[in-house]
Amino acid sequence: MGISEKRADSVGRQGMARRGFFKFAAVIAGVLAFGAVAPGGVTESLAATGKAEKVSLKFGFIKLTDMVPLAIAYEKGYFEDEGLSVTLEAQANWKVLLDRVISGELDGAHMLAGQPIGATIGFGTKADVITAFSMDLNGNGITVSNAVWNELKKKLPMKDGKPVHPIDPKYLKAVVDDYKKQGKPFKMGMVFPVSTHNYELRYWLAAGGLNPGYYAPAKGDISGTLKADVLLSVTPPPQMPATMEAGTIYGYCVGEPWNQQAVFKGIGVPVATDYDVQVNNPEKVFGVTKAWSDTNPNTHIRVVKALIRAAYWLDAENNKNRLEAVKIISRPNYVGADEAVIANSMTGTFEYEKGDTRPAPDFNVFFRYHATYPYYSQAVWYLTQMRRWGQIPDYKPDSWYISTAKKVYRPDIYAAAAKELIAEGKLKASDFPDFAKETGFKGPEKGFIDGIVYDGRKPNEYLKKFMIGLKGNDKL
Repeated sequence: MGISEKRADSVGRQGMARRGFFKFAAVIAGVLAFGAVAPGGVTESLAATGKAEKVSLKFGFIKLTDMVPLAIAYEKGYFEDEGLSVTLEAQANWKVLLDRVISGELDGAHMLAGQPIGATIGFGTKADVITAFSMDLNGNGITVSNAVWNELKKKLPMKDGKPVHPIDPKYLKAVVDDYKKQGKPFKMGMVFPVSTHNYELRYWLAAGGLNPGYYAPAKGDISGTLKADVLLSVTPPPQMPATMEAGTIYGYCVGEPWNQQAVFKGIGVPVATDYDVQVNNPEKVFGVTKAWSDTNPNTHIRVVKALIRAAYWLDAENNKNRLEAVKIISRPNYVGADEAVIANSMTGTFEYEKGDTRPAPDFNVFFRYHATYPYYSQAVWYLTQMRRWGQIPDYKPDSWYISTAKKVYRPDIYAAAAKELIAEGKLKASDFPDFAKETGFKGPEKGFIDGIVYDGRKPNEYLKKFMIGLKGNDKL
């Protein structure tokens, strides 16, 4: 019987984690004294990182499918292998989650990729938060209500009786214009001001000629709706379908399973995935405060080791473990949604209208394409979007973007964890970037819905390419 089958509920799992830790402590003592032999005859010392400074840890998450690396690291015993006793706890919303990490109530958390960056530059809460582990690529969708879809569909090109995907956002502009003529503001939801969902939705709307609005913190306006054609507001992920069904918003951008939930409930239709907006975009990260990492450096490396193993397991052998992962996170203490809803996207497909299910092999990526590596260029992209929409109100030189990215993203910690896993024979060097040559910057990246190419080394040049958005010395 596997570990996940033995743990019937949250309380039972936490108890077993603690018992497992004390058993492991006896083993580790022997290893520290005598060493161990890894596969291939390589001498392995689990003391290479040093003893964990803190062994009892509490990590937070939001009920989304991309929290799954934490669940798998827990259920498969990877945290225990590192001598760590971990408790996983769902949080009410992204603000509460971030606040509790900053206050120390949580040791770390599943975070929006923009949260450590936003905190570091002081948009909203000011705190030094870092990440050494990217949790996934892709995983979000943009959904509209049935009423909006019925109008939108009339304008779309069709092939074999089905809409052509990806749907060009210019067709939504025609619907928004119709709403304006009727005197109805067009309202959509996203999950947090510095969330990928906010930037992806804004990117998609702007690519269709719609201004999603600006933030003007210098004027005390942080609504993000200044000069907006579409009014965006914050809604917690699990509440998205009900909020749209009530008519408070006409659509939203959110992670799974809340787009597929709209399809299953018959209340809305996804019109795009984030893969359509930006191929292999970074989505969530594992975040901790810099102070916590500085105080617990060995613990941090051990946590990252466990998470890397979980991510590898999730993508192993062409996603062969995904159905097991779906079963695990469908439990109430994790995501708490029907297995069928979670499986719809987690197993390589995505359903738009009911019955219109299409292949989406990379809808969720956890390890391949070096998904777990914290690239500086990913952090710079988020900073460009913060500048584009006014969260960064003034011009900053390219050097500022790059130095800020290096404060937040910590590939040095990631590399330390990866090298230990290689030495222990748990993963291979070929599973990771070449650390001796890696700069942290990907080459010019294509795959954006508007055809614009992104180069993380030239953020200001990138911003100049957009018709809609702040650039250069623009101010509101």
